[in-house]
Amino acid sequence: MNSTMNAVRLGVIRGWIEFQIYYLKDLQSLIGTVIIALLLVGVLWFERATRIAGVSLALLTLPGLLGMLIANEGLSDVAKLLSYDREDGTLLRAKAIPHGMVGYLIARVVLTILSTIFILVIVFILSLFVVPGLANLDGLRLLIFLGVLVLGLLATAPIGAVIGSLVKSSGAGFGLTFLPLVALVAISGIFYPISALPAWVQWIAQIFPVYWLGLGLRSVFSPAAAAALEPGGTFRPLATFLVLAAWAVVGLLLAPPTLRRMARRTSGGEMEAGKQRSIRG
Repeated sequence: MNSTMNAVRLGVIRGWIEFQIYYLKDLQSLIGTVIIALLLVGVLWFERATRIAGVSLALLTLPGLLGMLIANEGLSDVAKLLSYDREDGTLLRAKAIPHGMVGYLIARVVLTILSTIFILVIVFILSLFVVPGLANLDGLRLLIFLGVLVLGLLATAPIGAVIGSLVKSSGAGFGLTFLPLVALVAISGIFYPISALPAWVQWIAQIFPVYWLGLGLRSVFSPAAAAALEPGGTFRPLATFLVLAAWAVVGLLLAPPTLRRMARRTSGGEMEAGKQRSIRG
């Protein structure tokens, strides 16, 4: 096994260990995750009786809620965690190890995938009792959903890492990712097809992975007739896979050198100042 593959293997192991620590063994984080899931399912519960063209509004809303959750985990949460790791010296320690940044990035991606799957499983199980028609999904659609989930996180998590490398403090990390995330969600049709938007906005939206994430999720949960509302009149499954995969490859290639450059610019004094800000905050 070469050194790069060994770093990937160690990154996967680290991501699994951190997931257990943060989400399975930390009661406060576990309760917080369950509360978020209950809030999302609560929205669907209020919509369950409303029907549009014979389809439950809750079923039409579900892919938007899931897409928003996945995009937030991949972009905002990764950037926030990275800015914390920058302040406490984790990144500098990773930089000192051969291929350490590769292992660090893989660990962050694995943690993001596992934590997102964890909350989505809770949401999905609870939604089975709330959302009419959800239990009728066949195995193929569930397989597509899993593929879109993993590819969507692989496409967005490295972007979140790059954004996190640009911020000076953990407090600034949220603001730098939240506003772009809101903007992307607004133009990407997470909750609705983008056909009603101006053509130039549609072209911009289709550059970024958030649009394709939402499109892939709508193809799973929406009726086949809903494809007529999408640009081109189809859910474009092949294009969804290729665009998300391309973003994942580009992000995983660009993020490690970006993190290494950021770590080189980080001094001990900056880390200490960050710790003091965290203590005062």
